[in-house]
Amino acid sequence: MQKPDIAAFYDQRTGSVQYVVADPETLDCVIIDPVLEYDEKSGQTATHHADEMLDYIARRNYRLVRILDTHPHADHLSAAHYLHTRTGAPTAIGAEVKKVQKIWSELYNWPDLACDGSQWDHLFEDGETFKVGNLNARVIHSPGHTLASITYVIGDAAFIHDTLFMPDGGTARADFPGGDATALWNSIQTILQLPEDTRLFTGHDYRPNGREVRWESRIDEQLQDNIHLNRYRDEDSFVTARQSRDATLPIPKLMLHALQVNIRGGRLPEPESNGQRYIKIPLGRFDGAPWE
Repeated sequence: MQKPDIAAFYDQRTGSVQYVVADPETLDCVIIDPVLEYDEKSGQTATHHADEMLDYIARRNYRLVRILDTHPHADHLSAAHYLHTRTGAPTAIGAEVKKVQKIWSELYNWPDLACDGSQWDHLFEDGETFKVGNLNARVIHSPGHTLASITYVIGDAAFIHDTLFMPDGGTARADFPGGDATALWNSIQTILQLPEDTRLFTGHDYRPNGREVRWESRIDEQLQDNIHLNRYRDEDSFVTARQSRDATLPIPKLMLHALQVNIRGGRLPEPESNGQRYIKIPLGRFDGAPWE
């Protein structure tokens, strides 16, 4: 199988992993799931991670050809739009993002939001193929965590984001608006049917028991060691356990901040008449959710 060069960039504040994926022959590359840093206490944003990836790309003489998100993230702001403005590289996400936009436009009371995915340069359909230099790449629709979640398979590497975590971290939650534990189970089964030498790259690592951060695993490692797949070996038990566990989890602290940016392709709210940008929080919309 074709083997891309992969560099990971870890955001410790959110446990997120961002990737630069390059064809070693042509030096074309993509960025996957870039993070825009955000401090919810002060309202400050920063582009340290995005700039670090651009510096890395420049040092390696890579050419950035796409900026890819796997889904609209609930735990961090996307730096996709910032990177697009810096480089001109086109942005892309899965086509089902239109359904996610519809859900969240109603939650934020944004009747004028364009829910057609036009905030990205391209919307990937399930099974669609593309190239990263000479590397073959394809898209697998992987719903469950969100309606729009997709997996990017580039050469021998699959970027699976919020489906499987590292084996000692188990699997992703599926209780956000549009999430579904049964769909997550089915998406995981599809990923596990990839060739067994496929390298799996997750989008988060929360460092269970304080271990060193990790983001790469293999199909056989997940089958043998994943704490959820070992414990819940059929769909019914997995779905029951996932739903029970999710009901105890507090909403990610940045979800209501992040989604209004991420359903717009990483664009921050427009400045108001005083030149200031404002984040909008729907109060009481998730009454009954567990508190931290």
